[in-house]
Amino acid sequence: MSAPDGGRPAINPSDAPPAGSRSAASATVGVAVLGSTGSIGRSSLKVLARQRERFRVVALTAFGRQEQLEAQVAAFHPAFVGLVRGDAAHGWRSGVQCLVEAVTRPDVSIVINGIVGAAGLEATLAALRAGKRVALANKETLVMAGELVTRTARECGGEIVPVDSEHSAVLQCIAGRPGTGVARVILTASGGPFHSWEAERVRHATVAQALNHPTWRMGRKITVDSATLANKALEVIEAHFLFGLPYEHIEAVVHPQSIIHSFVEFMDGSVLAQLGFPNMELPILYALTHPERVADDGIVRFDPIAAGPLTFEPVRTEVFPALALGMRAGRTGGSAPAVFNAANEVAVAAFLEGRTPFGRIAEVIAAVLDEQVVTEVASLEAVLAADSWARRRAGELLACS
Repeated sequence: MSAPDGGRPAINPSDAPPAGSRSAASATVGVAVLGSTGSIGRSSLKVLARQRERFRVVALTAFGRQEQLEAQVAAFHPAFVGLVRGDAAHGWRSGVQCLVEAVTRPDVSIVINGIVGAAGLEATLAALRAGKRVALANKETLVMAGELVTRTARECGGEIVPVDSEHSAVLQCIAGRPGTGVARVILTASGGPFHSWEAERVRHATVAQALNHPTWRMGRKITVDSATLANKALEVIEAHFLFGLPYEHIEAVVHPQSIIHSFVEFMDGSVLAQLGFPNMELPILYALTHPERVADDGIVRFDPIAAGPLTFEPVRTEVFPALALGMRAGRTGGSAPAVFNAANEVAVAAFLEGRTPFGRIAEVIAAVLDEQVVTEVASLEAVLAADSWARRRAGELLACS
């Protein structure tokens, strides 16, 4: 299978260098954490606190929660601290540009991008241009600008290693095996809190109900995305770029227990899967050390008895249309995935603020996709233009509803 833009996939599992390797002097590897006060950021710092012999926290950035950031600074003593929103204190850097400053520091080798939404794109590109490893939890980066991002990684010597549990699972299954041997990838979805609800009940779900995820504890936006299954659409597009897989070779299945994170089927019919309890610390650790593995006493060990029976269900696309809309945008290519992502972000924000019902999220996405003029996204400016138009149009539609 060839990569979507005619080059290599974003990840070449057979020859990726071990980012966690240390010199004979046992120097630690410098890490920047973007979004340190968010769910991924907090989990990352738990891992890094246990792995101080291998990694040191060089830079921390956050969008808010200044008190929490101050506590993290006191615990890790980073050389660089950035606060995107709010009054920067203690000599910290402020404003969105602090993200790029953090990732381009010469003492940073690995960037954990735990930012939610489109705000993470510019920092990812800057890190890849500087030849860094990006441990990527910001799936919107690849959804908005997959071809631009993967090309930047190849041309500048950067590397993308996924943090999302589904893509980490795929990477672990194919590590050391040529990508041409992969016949199919099946990403699992928890189904969110509404996987067994009737369609009309789903349409009128409340914010509290949408945020009551049965297996994962995540930020508000990604939790709503899980409830609509827009998150799975984003992950399908991300898998397309990460592994160079055509869309017809990527599927999704509902797995309410969230124990199996992905399946990989090979050409001979063999299927491998990666299992683990719902916890982001294991994929974060693997993104830091890939292709090596290191011991970590803090990781929750798997117990097949405690896991209990594992079940699978088809995705009910008629109840959760956001998945099909996102996959349609991915197949369309060009600016369409960026438009999908932007419309979804605006609609989800309106839902969380009580300005639109849950069922309206997918309707707004569909309307914006129907009105778009698909363009090429060969530059950051083109991506941002598509993103800006989609946000403006989604806002107009929401204001009229």
